[in-house]
Amino acid sequence: MSPQEWILCLWIFMLGCCIGSFLNVVIYRLPREKSLVHPGSSCPHCGQAIRFYDNVPLLSWLVLRAKCRRCKGPISPRYFIVELLTGSVFLGLYLVYFHTNVRTSIHIEGAWLVYLIHITLLSAFIAASAIDLELWIIPLSICWFVTAAGIIGSAVGGYVISPQLLRTYWILPAASPNTGALALGAAVGLAIGWLLLRTGVLKRSYESAVMEDPALGVAEKAEGAVRRPAGPGPFDEPQFNHRLEALREVVFLLPIILCSVAAYEILGASGPAGRWWSGLLAYPAVAGLLGSVFGYFVGCATVWATRILGTLGFGKEAMGLGDVHLMGAAGAVVGPIMVVIAFFIAPFFGLGWALFQMFFKKTRQIPYGPFLSIAVLTVMIFHDWILNRISFMFGG
Repeated sequence: MSPQEWILCLWIFMLGCCIGSFLNVVIYRLPREKSLVHPGSSCPHCGQAIRFYDNVPLLSWLVLRAKCRRCKGPISPRYFIVELLTGSVFLGLYLVYFHTNVRTSIHIEGAWLVYLIHITLLSAFIAASAIDLELWIIPLSICWFVTAAGIIGSAVGGYVISPQLLRTYWILPAASPNTGALALGAAVGLAIGWLLLRTGVLKRSYESAVMEDPALGVAEKAEGAVRRPAGPGPFDEPQFNHRLEALREVVFLLPIILCSVAAYEILGASGPAGRWWSGLLAYPAVAGLLGSVFGYFVGCATVWATRILGTLGFGKEAMGLGDVHLMGAAGAVVGPIMVVIAFFIAPFFGLGWALFQMFFKKTRQIPYGPFLSIAVLTVMIFHDWILNRISFMFGG
C-alpha cells in the first residue's frame, strides 16, 4: 500500500475507535433511560465530568490505568474492549473489502456506500450485543435504526452502483416484481397488526413481562426491550401459558401473511396491475426500498417462526423478540438469502458458550444476539464464496 493508503487506514481505525467511544455511551445509557447527548461523560462512581484529555479512545484508559483520575474508582475494561473492537471492525472490513480478493464483487464504483451501510450495522450490533450480554435485552430502537439505514441505503444504492451489478451479485437488496409484491403486502399487514394492537383488539404477547418487570425501566418498556426467558439469570420469570402467548403472536402475524399472499396474487399476475407493477419495480429506488423491506420481513420471519414453533413444541418461551428484530434489521441490509444463511450459522458460534453455561453456570439460556451478530459479519465477509456455492448448487 502507498503511504496515503496507510494514512487512510490509520484514520479509519481512529474513526472506529471514536465511534466505539460513543457506543460505550449507548451501551450504558440507553437501557438506563438516560439521554445519549446530555450531560457529557462523567465518572459513574463520583459523578465528576470527564475532561476531554481523559476521554481519548484507548489511550485514556491505558494512561489512567483503568481508574478515575479523581476518585480512583475502577473503569470497566468494557470501555477499552468496545473501542478497540469497533476500530478493528472498521479497519478489518475496509481491508477485506478493498484490499483482498475475499469480496471481489465489491471492487466496483460506488462500493463505499456498501461499506458505509455495513459498518453502520456492525456498530449498532456491537452495542446491541454488549447490552444483551449484560442485561439480556436488545433495545428495539437499535434495530429500527439499522433497518432505516438499510432501507435508505438500498433505495439510494441503485443510483450509486449499477443496478445490474446489485442484482447479479446481491450487493444490496433489490426486489423483483414478485418479492416486491410480497414486501408491500407484508408492510400493509404489519400496519394492520399494529393498529389492532393499538386499539386493543389484539393483546400483546407476554405483555405483563414487559409492563410489570421491575428490572425493566420506563424507556425499555416504551422502546420494546424484550426480557429474556428465565433460568438462573438476571430475571425471575412470571408465570405464563407459553403456548397461549405464542398463539397470540400467530394471530398478530396473520394479517401480514394474508396481505402478502393477496398482494402477490394481484400484483404478480400477468394482467394490467402486474404490468404496471413490473414497470414500477424498474425504478432502482423502488426496487431497492422494497428489496430491503423484503429482507427485513424474511429476517424477522426466520427467527419468529423458530420462536413460535419452539414455544409451541417445548411449552417455554424460545428466543426473544429482540432477536426477531435484530435479524430483521440484518435482513434489511444483507438481503433475504444471506440473513437466512446467517441464522443457520449462528448456532455454531453459540455452541461453545452454551456448553460453558451448562457445565459451569447450570443454565441453558444464553444471550443469542452476539452470536447472530457474528454470523451476520461472517456472511458479509464470505459473501462471494457463499454466492458461488449457491450458484453451483442450483446450476447458476
